[in-house]
Amino acid sequence: MTNEDLPAYDDHPAMFRNRPLGYIGVWVLIFAPVLALLMYREEVAEMGGFPPTMLLAATGLGIVILLYWFVKTRHTRLRITGDQVHLERGLLSKSHVELDVGQVRAVRVYQNFFDRIFRVGRIAIFTTGDDPEFVVAGMPDPDRVRDHVRTHLENPPSE
Repeated sequence: MTNEDLPAYDDHPAMFRNRPLGYIGVWVLIFAPVLALLMYREEVAEMGGFPPTMLLAATGLGIVILLYWFVKTRHTRLRITGDQVHLERGLLSKSHVELDVGQVRAVRVYQNFFDRIFRVGRIAIFTTGDDPEFVVAGMPDPDRVRDHVRTHLENPPSE
């Protein structure tokens, strides 16, 4: 593989860095009911069958949320190779956007305070018109995408 074949950017949205409080909250939802059942098993047993069932249902809900989130992030991929920008989304039905870097009019990176701390952001790619061609949130190191496109537009590769 030559340097031209290597992607300049190839990543999926981050889970923890994109939504740290939500990520921690899901893990608390998974483990807190189990810990409560283990620590207070005698007290919970005296309450009957309903409380343990509800605690285990909360754990199950947390696991479902975490798995859904994981699958959603793993099946969104932004890749820049040479002069092409590729965005692929979906598990069962796929959506694929492919753009020439030369078609890109603007790349906007949106980051709030916590996004800047965790080095993630929302990337919007504009070609023509006022609406972005696509927006993808939670991408690690979004400035690298903007810098690559800017460099490519300022110094197009010679054929």
